[in-house]
Amino acid sequence: MGRIFYTALGLLAAPFLGGLLVGLDRILTARLQSRIGPPLFQPFYDLGKLWGKSRTLVNPWQAFGVHGYLAAASIALALFGLQSDLLLILFVQAVGTLFLVIGALASGSPYSQIGAHRELLQVLAYEPLLLLVPAGIYLETHSFRIVDLYQGGQPLLFRLPLLFLVLPLVLTIKLRKSPFDFSASHQTHQELVRGILTDYSGPYLCLIEVAHYFEMVLILGICSLFWTPGWAGQILLPAAAFLVTILIDNSSARLNWRWLWGAAWGIGLPLCLLNMIWIVWGY
Repeated sequence: MGRIFYTALGLLAAPFLGGLLVGLDRILTARLQSRIGPPLFQPFYDLGKLWGKSRTLVNPWQAFGVHGYLAAASIALALFGLQSDLLLILFVQAVGTLFLVIGALASGSPYSQIGAHRELLQVLAYEPLLLLVPAGIYLETHSFRIVDLYQGGQPLLFRLPLLFLVLPLVLTIKLRKSPFDFSASHQTHQELVRGILTDYSGPYLCLIEVAHYFEMVLILGICSLFWTPGWAGQILLPAAAFLVTILIDNSSARLNWRWLWGAAWGIGLPLCLLNMIWIVWGY
């Protein structure tokens, strides 16, 4: 019962934590660009403004996609809080992204259509890497269950350092940061306006942003698993991954999908495979 209570509390706190991280991201990005930037709580002001607008949809499939995306993101985070199967958690969050793609494909806008196809390309780039992380954890701990990871003695970072290095790359793609922001972007250089999010507005766009916060907290939570037990490492590792994502975002220009696959599979896959070989051979 205690775990269920803390999971429910975490679900309520996750949107606030995600909003604070986005606000911090905007401030740090502005400082790196010699700007003042928005206030820390600007993401919450934006959500309030979106929620107060009228509900406008092209067709009901868009609402289906939004609610499916939000449900999958929240369920995946709840399963993480319950210390469930890590592989199941990643499959659930992947299904949520497909709901978002379905909603965009239901629109007749060419911007949404192209954005949806680009989102699928991003999924193909980061999902194999994200699934190799629990595979490497299983080789080390012989379990996919998060509860078993907290019972281990030595932090996973010492045995799985290369797998941890893959997570900031996945986080950069998942958060649609430069150089991997070609399916949707807040930046003015995006030629597809908002890409996959073009035809979403008002409360529905608000729900998408909240689901996005859930996913951000989930990926950072996976980063924290590489230092268990010990609360200090569980805070420092996700913070380091988040800062690396911001640095990558502000030091690189947008790439096309070929460069995306080259960077994800050309860098991420070798790191995953080398670390898994290291474990199997007993080094």
